[in-house]
Order: sequence, then structure tokens, then C-alpha cells
Amino acid sequence: MITRTNEKIIGGLFLLATVVFMIGSSLLDSHLAQSDYLSHIHLNRMEVLIALFLELINSAAVVGIAILLFPLLKHHNESIALGYLSSRIIESVLLIVGIICPLVLLTLSEAYTATGDDSQDYYINIGNMLIKGQDMSFELAMLVLGLGSLMFCYLLYRKRLIPRPLSLLGIVGYITLMASSCLTIIGFDPGFVLFIPGGVFEVLFPIWLITKGFYRTK
Repeated sequence: MITRTNEKIIGGLFLLATVVFMIGSSLLDSHLAQSDYLSHIHLNRMEVLIALFLELINSAAVVGIAILLFPLLKHHNESIALGYLSSRIIESVLLIVGIICPLVLLTLSEAYTATGDDSQDYYINIGNMLIKGQDMSFELAMLVLGLGSLMFCYLLYRKRLIPRPLSLLGIVGYITLMASSCLTIIGFDPGFVLFIPGGVFEVLFPIWLITKGFYRTK
């Protein structure tokens, strides 16, 4: 089973992952959204590196969550335990791939600025491809996260490990997250509304773990 200390650590890692990813992605997006982003990120490379470091912390935290949850999940359903662990590892790898793209952009922006020629479409086209690659890595990561976490929340609901309304919120949240990723991948922009249920769950669930912990079942 799992100890209260581990439950608190898991809850802390959930909150850490949420906070650092929100800050890191918002900071990074603010620079990449600039019309002259290649020049802009070269001038603000330290902020970009800080944003990427925060996203790297998130990638490490999600794997830590899955590793610490594995003994509990395995006790109830080994297949779901392995599926959840695998999904979070794959999610982490995809997010790291997404981090690599802006790192390459930093090198590209340096070369772009050094040319002194703002008409270098070559650099702009490569930069746009890297941004699209980062976006696609993120959407695939969210799709994998949604699938693995849907199994996780189903097990929480079935075994009554946390209050069932909270488990149902997680189920709804991860279904809408997968729907958002699928729509984005095929070219539609659903906005952020489909992220809200999952986002609320990923705040309430760790708070419950820290304050109450899992219900003890056989």
C-alpha cells in the first residue's frame, strides 16, 4: 500500500507540476507569440531558458507521481498501474521533445539576428515548423495523459479510493482533455474551456491527498 508521507508527496508533486507548467508555458508562449519572435527570443533568451527549465521540472514531476502511485494502483489493478505509469513516462518524453524545439529556436534566433536581414524567410519557415512541432508534441502529450489518467480516475471511482464526485470530475476532465487534443490535432481550436474540468481536478485531488489521503480499502 501507500503511506501518508507518500500521499503528501504525491499531492505536492501534482501541485508543483501544475504550477511550474502554467508559469513556464505562459512565459514561453508570451515570447513565441511575438510577430518578430526570432529577434525577440534572442533578446530574451534567459527568460526563455527559465521557462523551459520550469517545463522540465514538470516533466520530472509527472514521472515521480506515477512511480509513487504504482504500488497503490498495482495492489488494486496491475494492468491499470502499468498503463498509468507508461502513460506518464510517454507524456514526459513528449513534453521533453516539446522543450527541445524552443532550444533549437534559440540557436536559430541567434543565426537569424546575426544575418542582419529580416527578409530571411528560410529562418522564419524553420522557426514556424519548430513551433508547430512543439505544439504537436504538447497535444500528443495531453492525449496520452488523458488516456492514462482516465484509467486512473476510473480505478479511483471503482475502488472508492477518494470521494466519488471527485473521481467523476477527473473522468470528465480527462475525457474533455482528450477531446481538446483530438480537435486541435485535426485543425480545430476548442480554446481553453475543455481544460477547465481536468485543471480543477488536478488542484482539488492533490489538496485532498495532502489533507485526507486515500480511503483505506482491502
